[in-house]
Parts: sequence; C-alpha cells; structure tokens
Amino acid sequence: MKSIESPFRLTGRRALVTGGTQGVGAAMAKAIAAAGGDVLILGRDEDAPAKQTLNELRELGVQAELLTADLSLAPHEYLADLMSEIDRTMPGIDLLVNNAGTFIDTSFLEMTYERYRTTIDLNVTAGYFLTQAFARRWIEANVAGRVLFTGSINGMLAEPDHSAYDTSKGAVAAMVRSLCVALAPHRIRVNSVAPGLVRTPLTDIVNQDNRLESWMRLHTPNGQVPEAEACGGAAVFLLSDAAEHVQGQTLLVDGGMSVWQQPDVPKNW
Repeated sequence: MKSIESPFRLTGRRALVTGGTQGVGAAMAKAIAAAGGDVLILGRDEDAPAKQTLNELRELGVQAELLTADLSLAPHEYLADLMSEIDRTMPGIDLLVNNAGTFIDTSFLEMTYERYRTTIDLNVTAGYFLTQAFARRWIEANVAGRVLFTGSINGMLAEPDHSAYDTSKGAVAAMVRSLCVALAPHRIRVNSVAPGLVRTPLTDIVNQDNRLESWMRLHTPNGQVPEAEACGGAAVFLLSDAAEHVQGQTLLVDGGMSVWQQPDVPKNW
C-alpha cells in the first residue's frame, strides 16, 4: 500500500523565525522543528534563553542555528548584511516567520514619537522589508515561499493604554492582505497568526497579578490563559501544504475572546 505523507509535515523546509529565541517565536520555531523543518532563529541577543531554545530545537533532530540582529533599526542599516549572514548560516530558507515585535505600555496622551516609532519600526516595518527581500529572491529562483506574520487580537480589539501597539497590529493585519494580493501570483503565500493573551516574557504581568489573570479568564470563553505553545500548531498549519488555499488570512488563537461581546456577569458580582 502506498504511503501518504501528511500535508502538515514540513520536512525539507527551512524556516527563519525572527524573534524566535523566546515567547511565541520560540514556540512556533519548536512546532516547525517538530514537524520536520530546519529552523534558523533570529534574536537581538545570544543570551541564555536563546541558547536554551537552540538546544531544544536541535534535540528535535533538525538543523537549528541562531543569528543575532537588531531589527528595530532602519532596514537599510542591516538588511543586506543580514541576508548575507542568513545565506551563510542556513541557505535555502523558504519559510519566513515575521514574529519579532515589542509592546510598549504607554497611554495615548503620554506617547512620545520615539516610543511610537520604535513600535512601528519593529512590529511593522521590519517584517515588510524582510518579506520584500525574500520575495525578490524567491521569485527569481521560482520558489514557492511561505510567509507568516505574528499579529495580535489587538489588531481587532483596542485597549486604552496600548494605542501604538494596537495600531501596529492593525497594520500587520492589513499588510498580510496587501502582500497576499501582491505575492500570490508568484506562488508565495502570506498569512498571520494572531494570539490573544498567552504567557510570554512580554505578558509576565499576568503571572504577577492574580486579579488581572482572573479578569482575563473571565473575558475568554474557554477560560484559559495558555502558554505560548498554543500558537505552534496554527503556525505549522499555515506554513504547511494543508493550507495551500489559505491566503491573506489572520487566524486568531484567542480562546474565543474576539467573538464574545461581553462575559456573563458572575453571580457573586
């Protein structure tokens, strides 16, 4: 009987995951590796969490490497050198995961241009131009590349003190649609995973505030605040052959938060 390869496998694929040393990026990198793909993680520092993630990836039996770069700079300051380093470290990348990002907790009335610019540069601009660089080479080499952005429920639902972050993630959702239209004719797929609240170093305040965690659970239909690994399966699906006809979409991984107008009032309220 002829064996059938699972459409969810990534064997033979090579992924670059920006912001891949911890949090959601590390979770997606590990899920890609578990599905058989080689992984190059890109982080700001070669610190202990980065080395731990690298070791965990290698334990999954795939090739895994680590690069460092500061994607908050203007792309012309680093992109050419970064692409050369990527080629030297892991040539043949055909999966790009634009996950690097930042979260600055500042109210709209207190927001400074510098903080706003930092948020937009890292959350939006870096992924835009890195995708452009890979798309140009994929088109020239006739490679059916796949691009995944990390969005957020904040691209749909606003929070009063996170205006710059909300703006950046709304831009990511629009960018995914626009790049889909631009690149689909070249056999390049573009999609996004948009987490709700998951536990990462950027959301560590939830671990420190029981009242906040209870409030977030109340506003989530399944009542969970999961680990970042909750995003891994969605990433593998969107990068795999199983999602061949899924293009320009944002897949919310939020426990149902985005579809619930408001929670029921607790009986002891």
